[in-house]
Amino acid sequence: MAILPLLLCLLPLAPASSPPQSATPSPCPRRCRCQTQSLPLSVLCPGAGLLFVPPSLDRRAAELRLADNFIASVRRRDLANMTGLLHLSLSRNTIRHVAAGAFADLRALRALHLDGNRLTSLGEGQLRGLVNLRHLILSNNQLAALAAGALDDCAETLEDLDLSYNNLEQLPWEALGRLGNVNTLGLDHNLLASVPAGAFSRLHKLARLDMTSNRLTTIPPDPLFSRLPLLARPRGSPASALVLAFGGNPLHCNCELVWLRRLAREDDLEACASPPALGGRYFWAVGEEEFVCEPPVVTHRSPPLAVPAGRPAALRCRAVGDPEPRVRWVSPQGRLLGNSSRARAFPNGTLELLVTEPGDGGIFTCIAANAAGEATAAVELTVGPPPPPQLANSTSCDPPRDGDPDALTPPSAASASAKAVDTGPPTDRGVQVTEHGATAALVQWPDQQPIPGIRMYQIQYNSSADDILVYRMIPADSRSFLLTDLASGRAYDLCVLAVYEDSATGLTATRPVGCAHFSTEPALRPCGAPHAPFLGGTMIIALGGVIVASVLVFIFVLLMRYKVHGGQPPGKAKTPAPVSSVCSQTNGALGPTPTPAPPAPEAHTVVQLDCEPWGPGHEPVGP
Repeated sequence: MAILPLLLCLLPLAPASSPPQSATPSPCPRRCRCQTQSLPLSVLCPGAGLLFVPPSLDRRAAELRLADNFIASVRRRDLANMTGLLHLSLSRNTIRHVAAGAFADLRALRALHLDGNRLTSLGEGQLRGLVNLRHLILSNNQLAALAAGALDDCAETLEDLDLSYNNLEQLPWEALGRLGNVNTLGLDHNLLASVPAGAFSRLHKLARLDMTSNRLTTIPPDPLFSRLPLLARPRGSPASALVLAFGGNPLHCNCELVWLRRLAREDDLEACASPPALGGRYFWAVGEEEFVCEPPVVTHRSPPLAVPAGRPAALRCRAVGDPEPRVRWVSPQGRLLGNSSRARAFPNGTLELLVTEPGDGGIFTCIAANAAGEATAAVELTVGPPPPPQLANSTSCDPPRDGDPDALTPPSAASASAKAVDTGPPTDRGVQVTEHGATAALVQWPDQQPIPGIRMYQIQYNSSADDILVYRMIPADSRSFLLTDLASGRAYDLCVLAVYEDSATGLTATRPVGCAHFSTEPALRPCGAPHAPFLGGTMIIALGGVIVASVLVFIFVLLMRYKVHGGQPPGKAKTPAPVSSVCSQTNGALGPTPTPAPPAPEAHTVVQLDCEPWGPGHEPVGP
């Protein structure tokens, strides 16, 4: 009886202890194996020849393996509503594109494998929603760019990041520095040429850093490294030591790597690539005293420079040293100069002042510094007064006014002479274009006695048909110049300037002598000159006629000679014409009596012969 109350108490609890009925599971995709009998649910489709993510996936799956297929892209709907997925493998496919938000519903995902695909870049929205991701494997792709915000959603949870075997030349180092929980960072087999100082200073849990086979020439010391006893894990080292792999880089073994050389290493085979004295030597076999640097030496600097106000100025400074010195500039007022709206500093040591002002003059200091010291050099800049206005396109210094009798005019088109026509009085301050033809013009100007110290004259001219301003430098003792490179039928603007040394400033200055406007004559076609094609055709026809006439005359001469020689070719003997003869027996008194032959042709000759028969049955007859 005591058992009955106990059974009555347990009876209401029995239905609650049974598992709830789950929804009807989705059918397993073809060529896949599905584990749906027990939790967690798994869909396994490795090497199934899939071209896309199967649409009939069970959305309750906790593990999805789609490796070794031919999937080319991951679309937004492929993995939608798979909120319980923990492990996703898309390794060794042909994925080139991942849609933005393709993993947005995978908020529980712990591991994502995208290695062995063809991704070329990773944007900010492609990994959005992976707030619990711990393992991200992106090795063996073609990644050349990684967006700064690509890892924002998983920055606090990521423990393993593999970017090896890609084409990365740059990395978002600031974004990588926010991965506070990362244990393993794989950057090997990329194209990294430098690592900024302090890039890993906030990675307090970092246990392995692999930078093998990049293009690093130096590795800057990092606060993270100084806090750890060892940078590698030689035999017997504690498990908490950081493992740093940097073999296969073209290391430049100078004083900047002394900190690395002082670490105890037993099993790595890093080697020095430079300087030449240490090239090819085993890194750990080079003594600390051989890791030396050379202080900078300034090898070239700009001479004292003078420019007019408003013009640009370039100050140059070159220095050598080991490591390569960094060049900085200090203004005459003691300010450190950099890129601004008025100045640009280039890595090669050049400082460019885009627009100079009178207050910019003074002594600029070039400072070249590296790890071994620094060197300085002074460059003097003088800013003079602004230059006079120069000739602009299609304008003159003082264009002629309508009705001005002194304005130059183009020569009359009716003139057949290529000689110039007098253009009248000088246009400005005595500059004259006294004569001009189709392609040449003679420019003259008076002596400039009021201007002392003239070094040379400068002629500036251009045509109204183009924007090219042409310069000609003329000796100081010249008062005229013949321009021979003009185009026919064009209007020209021309100015003459005197280049002299300003006695007040000692700088080179210019002063306009005068300007002129003129036009060249149009090119004239020679009268009656036959065109080359016509002349050539006429010569061919004439030569052919001569040849034909010669052949006809030769044939006619041959025919005449043939007729004169009786139908026989010249030089051959005549062939006797055939004759008929009858031989008769003589009685001693009379000779043989010829039998009359038929009349021969008019052109043949008849020959009468005395002959006697000879042949079978005939005997010679005696006298």
